[in-house]
Amino acid sequence: MKQVLVIEDNKDIRENITEILELAGYTVYDADNGMKGVELALEHLPDIILCDVMMPELDGYGVLHMLHNHVEASLIPFIFLTAKAEHTDQRKGMDLGADDYLTKPFNGAELLNSIESRLKKKQVQKDFHSKSLEQLDTLVSQTDGLRELKNAIRDLKMRPLKKGQVIYSEGDLCNGLFLVMSGKIKTFKQSADSRELITGFYSADEYLGINSSLAAEPYIDTAVATEPSSLVLIPGVILGQLINKYSEVGRSFIKLLSNEVREKEEQLIQLAYSSVRKKLADVILRLQHQQPPGIHHLKISREDLASVAGMATETVSRTLTDFTSEGLITKDGPVITILDFQRLSRMKN
Repeated sequence: MKQVLVIEDNKDIRENITEILELAGYTVYDADNGMKGVELALEHLPDIILCDVMMPELDGYGVLHMLHNHVEASLIPFIFLTAKAEHTDQRKGMDLGADDYLTKPFNGAELLNSIESRLKKKQVQKDFHSKSLEQLDTLVSQTDGLRELKNAIRDLKMRPLKKGQVIYSEGDLCNGLFLVMSGKIKTFKQSADSRELITGFYSADEYLGINSSLAAEPYIDTAVATEPSSLVLIPGVILGQLINKYSEVGRSFIKLLSNEVREKEEQLIQLAYSSVRKKLADVILRLQHQQPPGIHHLKISREDLASVAGMATETVSRTLTDFTSEGLITKDGPVITILDFQRLSRMKN
């Protein structure tokens, strides 16, 4: 039987929801305030949570925020119950990671349909997670340590992300290493005048936050999903145990870290010494090489491209237009397709 946690301070509404769900075959836990709801969520880890927004002691936004600080509870589907239908309230909840909204008053059919659709989506994500882990054979060999790393990842929960959702911010305490399962993540550092310098893009089967995880230090940049994505958090405790027990796990991550350091050095050299044309040509080639096999184009906004290259957005747009007229690339909005790899790679400084 699926378990549902209902957090609602109105007794009549709470009892009515509980009655409907129990008649539908669900096991129901209920709480009349946010703090009690968080305690029950961490104790029972229900399959789905229904939570009112306006409550005493701790409101629904606070409940969602607190649960996202716990790995085991952060992936539970979360539906807000609210009498407010304003777009701004819904946007705030979605930005915090809520999965759906039910506006009061709602009937039993609406309630059950919302729960069933979220549970089905969770199962689809779980199936995708299992399929993606099968592809990790390309990342790990059959040595005991790396096989155990794969098994450890298999037991962890996948975290879905919406476009624009922040994974961690520069200076946050490092709580582990992330493995990207799908989508694309960008990392960046922000200057005092709020300008971004993108430090990397990460896609499926790539690790995020290696430097901070191995050094056990705060994250050195900010990570944000640039499209709907999913990832798995490998807690630092698990990673540390595997590295201490299996030398090949440590060697694998040291190799990945050294590759990251080399890429950052090359990026700094380009920023310092390359001309505008060569700088942008090298960035386009580097981003294309990061694309999955069979993808012959890259999709990136002018602003992000400018942040990677350390250039003004207007300069990027002008240079892309020059490359297009010279037959080096084609561009269709944010999509860039390279037509002449050789000439682009031989761009003079």
